[in-house]
Amino acid sequence: MSDLALFCQGLVHVYREAGTDVAALRGVDLVVPAAQRVAVLGPSGSGKSTLLSIVAGVTRPSAGRAEVFGTDLATARPADVRRLRRGTLGLMMQGAPANLLAHEDAAGNLDRAVGGSREAVRVGRRVLRAGGVLGDRRPVGRLTPTEQQVVALAVALAPRPRLLLADEPTSRLGETARDALLDLLVDTADAAGTAVLVVTHDDAVAARMQRMVHLRDGRVGEEATAEGRWSVLGTDGSLQLPQGLRTDWPDGALVSVDEVAPGELRVRRVTDDEGGVRG
Repeated sequence: MSDLALFCQGLVHVYREAGTDVAALRGVDLVVPAAQRVAVLGPSGSGKSTLLSIVAGVTRPSAGRAEVFGTDLATARPADVRRLRRGTLGLMMQGAPANLLAHEDAAGNLDRAVGGSREAVRVGRRVLRAGGVLGDRRPVGRLTPTEQQVVALAVALAPRPRLLLADEPTSRLGETARDALLDLLVDTADAAGTAVLVVTHDDAVAARMQRMVHLRDGRVGEEATAEGRWSVLGTDGSLQLPQGLRTDWPDGALVSVDEVAPGELRVRRVTDDEGGVRG
């Protein structure tokens, strides 16, 4: 079995909207080793949620490969996807109603999720206890947003999945609650050796991951770790400019790319005088 939590190569997804084909993903290459925590960032419409939906087995890609521990989701049978969700994948999709039974209390949701596994119940109860929800008999629908997210995290992590997928897990939380939930997520995932792929708009959430991947226009444009930040060369040879330059370098601007030394390029915006007449 593959020791890579996630392997994406040339991943493309096209959907139809108002009679027009729209490319949500345009050739994403992404590798997530086992036990690594990765944040996926990017503006709305960059393809973040589409990527997570494909990895969760909800959406089939139009082209390319997306493998979770060796299972290719582009060709997987429904039974293969169900097998992944029974233990390999943990899902914490955006909004507690997508993850929980509103009429059940926290313990009831946990019991239904783990199917009687004593070890899984123990892990889930540890998360509920740390989040202050253990023993609360109120239906989940009556809990606060913070408490609901704690229960959703407990349900997702209890089976000790090998890969946790989380879509904006702290979007409804204040700063203090966000940080407490992140502590639970990081500590529990690290203890179990669980890889994490989290989609977020929040830089504070991304900073708790070991690696940050920035999507732009359906492609991986940049990556960052504690060692630095880099642009990513696309399979078609394209290279996206750092976001900080985009406001000064508009779409369609002419750019000069010159090799100044082996392995070193100089990228310079061409002036209007240099560019001459275009059209």
